[in-house]
Amino acid sequence: MMIKKIAFIFFIGIYTILAQNNTSYWQQEVDYTMKVDMNVENFQYQGTQELIYSNNSPDTLYQVFYHLYFNAFQPGSEMDIRSLNFPDPDPRVGNRISKLKPDEIGYLKVSSLTQNGKPITYETSGTVLEVKLDKPVLPGEKATFSMKFNGQVPLQIRRSGRNNKEGIALSMTQWYPKMAEYDFEGWHAHPYIAREFHGVWGNFDVTINIDKKYVLGGTGYLQNPQEIGHGYEKPGTKVTKKGKKLSWHFKAPKVHDFAWTADPEYLHDVVKVPNGPTLHFLYKNNKEIIDKWKDLQPKTVELMNYFSEKIGKYPYEQYSVLQGGDGGMEYAMCTLITGERSFGSLVGVTAHEMAHSWFQHILATNESKHEWMDEGFTSYISTLAMNEVMKQNNPNSLRGIYGGYYQLATSGIEQPQTTQADRYMHNAAYGASAYSKGAVFLSQLGYIIGEDNLAKTIKRYFDDWKFKHPTPNDFKRVAEKVSGMQLDWYLTDWTQTTNTIDYGIKEITENNNRTQVVLERIGQMPMPLDVYVEYKDSTIESFYIPLRMMRAEKANPIPSMKRTVLADWPWTNPNYYLDLSKSKSEIKSITIDISNTLADINPSNNSFSE
Repeated sequence: MMIKKIAFIFFIGIYTILAQNNTSYWQQEVDYTMKVDMNVENFQYQGTQELIYSNNSPDTLYQVFYHLYFNAFQPGSEMDIRSLNFPDPDPRVGNRISKLKPDEIGYLKVSSLTQNGKPITYETSGTVLEVKLDKPVLPGEKATFSMKFNGQVPLQIRRSGRNNKEGIALSMTQWYPKMAEYDFEGWHAHPYIAREFHGVWGNFDVTINIDKKYVLGGTGYLQNPQEIGHGYEKPGTKVTKKGKKLSWHFKAPKVHDFAWTADPEYLHDVVKVPNGPTLHFLYKNNKEIIDKWKDLQPKTVELMNYFSEKIGKYPYEQYSVLQGGDGGMEYAMCTLITGERSFGSLVGVTAHEMAHSWFQHILATNESKHEWMDEGFTSYISTLAMNEVMKQNNPNSLRGIYGGYYQLATSGIEQPQTTQADRYMHNAAYGASAYSKGAVFLSQLGYIIGEDNLAKTIKRYFDDWKFKHPTPNDFKRVAEKVSGMQLDWYLTDWTQTTNTIDYGIKEITENNNRTQVVLERIGQMPMPLDVYVEYKDSTIESFYIPLRMMRAEKANPIPSMKRTVLADWPWTNPNYYLDLSKSKSEIKSITIDISNTLADINPSNNSFSE
């Protein structure tokens, strides 16, 4: 009897542990120590990497995967073939990879790999290294992987590379063997084809040995500025540069990537944000751009303050804006942007890429699966930031973003936002879905729950989920807790279908000096409605029709205006009957949504005027 009781207690204990593992949040951890020697004559480099991998999952791991991103820049790679077969390929890629010569391609080759000192079996499969472990890594265990690797920097085509069109020597992004993410869904060893990234948080200790004429910038805090100079040393510090090369030693805590740029002609400016991080600006010594880059610096301070106020405090002590790459791309503690732009464009790309620091490098959704949460949320907040920082005074600054979504929704090529980033059949559909439709998701949420609640949701989302890889459902739950509304219908229809919103004023009739307005739902996606009635005596009142599935109502968005909350509209009903106490002759106009935040694809039927 005692044995049975002990067995029962043991079973219950194990069940409890498993239940907690299935419901509690966990994430893996990596600690990199890398040393790299760069040859700036042939753009090849040798590297060593020690990676301490912490298995914080409830699972036993029998294999691991590394990303080898530079292998994408070879003729016949998956990125090359995909670009050659796209109906609308990215013009920055096109057929350029297919034309690379052997000394122009990119590659990452692993020459040795051990686990806890023992050699292990591995195989390169395109841009992924498949590794069979010598010994399984149990839950709660650590494993040390030691690696030797070598690489060649490709001609600059997409994000990474050498000698970009503006003459930047090295844009070193996706340059090292990078451990793939393993989470509650399993491994995310996606091949590098065109799109987005996912990574494991940890600490990076990186030493880069390079020609002493080159100036570096990027992720992490420089540990030996007195040995380097180039504007990193404290004023008055004596700098001694020994030999033909310098060893730049960086440490970066709690990041999921490490990027850097290098050029012998970089100018380096440093600006301190009051009560905030130090900003570094590295840009080409080109008289055509110097003044614009100088003017960019105070605007970047304003942007840092804006995002820290609207989203949450930037958690690092440093951020760098680096001329390099193609277009603009966010990385840990920095961004790479092209620098030969108009001033407005320079501020705009900095605003967008800096905002990514919050949504991709601090929150870090898996943007291969949920790219709209990163690109869309970033587009939303950076558009609002530009309106304020550049004093655009645009009362509807998101209008262009809505226009991009309307074009997508009526194009015939839209796919659901749950489509994996590389699976879109058209680049245009991916771009509009991730950026425009993703931004409209957030803006329109303000229409549903109220702008005050949206602002609170964004801040609470950041506070609750920073450094935790949130999913769409995690964001939705935050919005529900803040607003008190049920929002599963919104997340489902907007992101998992291509249903569109289309409401209209179907009919207006008068009977006994009262007016009946028949509203109709034409599109498949249901929404709550704000209907505004303006009378000929110049008074305006609003009528709020909640969607029954919301199980709650939002506050009056215009408190100074009289508002009547009407009966819920069940989504199954195609029509809704709104009764007004005044005659039709007293009505000047009736309008659905005067805020222009409801993404109705056909606004022509949203209003009536005498």
